Amino acid sequence: MHCSIDTHPFQVTGEETLRLEAHATETPDIYDSKSDYKALMAEFRDEINELQRMMYAHDRYSLLLIFQAMDAAGKDGTIRAIMSGVNVHGVSVHAFKQPSAEELDHDFLWRTTVRLPQRGRIGIFNRSYYEEVLIVRVHPQIVLKSQKLPSERTRDLDALWEDRFDSIRNFEKHLWHNGTRVLKFFLHLGRDEQRARFIDRIDEPEKNWKFSEGDVAERGFWNDYQRAYQDAINATATPDAPWFVIPADDKKNMRLIVARIVLDELQALDMAYPAVSEQRRAELQRFRERLLKD
Repeated sequence: MHCSIDTHPFQVTGEETLRLEAHATETPDIYDSKSDYKALMAEFRDEINELQRMMYAHDRYSLLLIFQAMDAAGKDGTIRAIMSGVNVHGVSVHAFKQPSAEELDHDFLWRTTVRLPQRGRIGIFNRSYYEEVLIVRVHPQIVLKSQKLPSERTRDLDALWEDRFDSIRNFEKHLWHNGTRVLKFFLHLGRDEQRARFIDRIDEPEKNWKFSEGDVAERGFWNDYQRAYQDAINATATPDAPWFVIPADDKKNMRLIVARIVLDELQALDMAYPAVSEQRRAELQRFRERLLKD
């Protein structure tokens, strides 16, 4: 079974200006049924797992997947659906929430830099350094106070955001030059769909733990967040570190599209299992014979 998904409409490389409102939050179904969806996801996971094993053995590349979204867009479920079949030794997942006191005593890239994936591995950031130009931009009067920046850096906030965009672009270029491929996903959720998911969290007891009063309060800043995401994507999308704006109103479609993008990136890497010399093959055969006689 093979699933043909054209991922180009979702890709943003900075060559054209993104207008977020022009991107739909839903797309025609990629799958025919629930069982078809499960079969497609299983196929993607198996292929991703095999290529990650090759990447580990090749030991030259790593892959960083960044997930950003409004609350209830499905970041956790997407990560779990795609990576649940991949060798746990080859994947690391980090969720970045409110910075600690130690993290606030460093520059804004520090806490994510120390969590970057090693060569041969896939690293996943559930939220990331992009929070510094998203939530911090929407609530600068609250968040910047805790970041202990020199006063002259906070007098012109527009200049501060531009400087951070510049730092991010240079950081991601540095990663690319050193073998880390970066894929950034914005799970594009509709406002009405978010409301429906929040209501589900209230109505279904097993989901009550997911609901926070702060989620409702943040909905009041919806338009501010949309502008912040649009500006961040436009400022940091490059051919080597692209963004993907993924329709998120249907979770199954969203997961299949993300899985296809990850698989495409792994397939594009120039990698192979280490070659074994004839001398080494002969040595292995001798060890095999010894083991058979043991």
